[in-house]
Amino acid sequence: MQIEAQSLDELFIQTEAKISDRVLWFGVEGSWRKSNQEIKQAVQESVRGIYDHGHGIVTGGALGVDFFATEEALILDPMAKFIKIFLPVTLERYAIHYYKRANEGVVTLIQVEKLIEQLGEVRRRNQSALIENTVNVFVDPITYLERNTEIINASDALLGFLVNESEGTSDAINKAVAQGKPVFVRKYSIG
Repeated sequence: MQIEAQSLDELFIQTEAKISDRVLWFGVEGSWRKSNQEIKQAVQESVRGIYDHGHGIVTGGALGVDFFATEEALILDPMAKFIKIFLPVTLERYAIHYYKRANEGVVTLIQVEKLIEQLGEVRRRNQSALIENTVNVFVDPITYLERNTEIINASDALLGFLVNESEGTSDAINKAVAQGKPVFVRKYSIG
């Protein structure tokens, strides 16, 4: 079986052929650094497609693609029953990390406030939907890559939004392929 799908529909066909007796979980991975309206719309349409098939999403609770996917999922799934969000640390530590990044000028304070509000809302709607890592103390490249592993382990297939050959998204794609999970990658280049 070909692992890399050529479309979202093909990803559904490949995954549903392997597993047909339960809800399927689709990892949604992508860049947080660079995004645009085209990517946001593609993520939203993809999440709607996943929900239309009766399945759920697994993502990482970051800005960009993760935020867009979670935003759409919360509209479609008011009880957050078909959402799994893996964080590299606890939500409280994650918030501290993001506020620090805002102070450094890496992200904006508005982005941080919206993200933390969104993740808090997921937790309020369904506490088990937000999977916090209570062992890690710091957010760094290692804990982000560990989080990617958790996302792939919890997913039956992966939908990747690869922007400028993002290292984190590439890591998730490689892990899904190594596990023999169906993968569909949408590639983008943003200056």
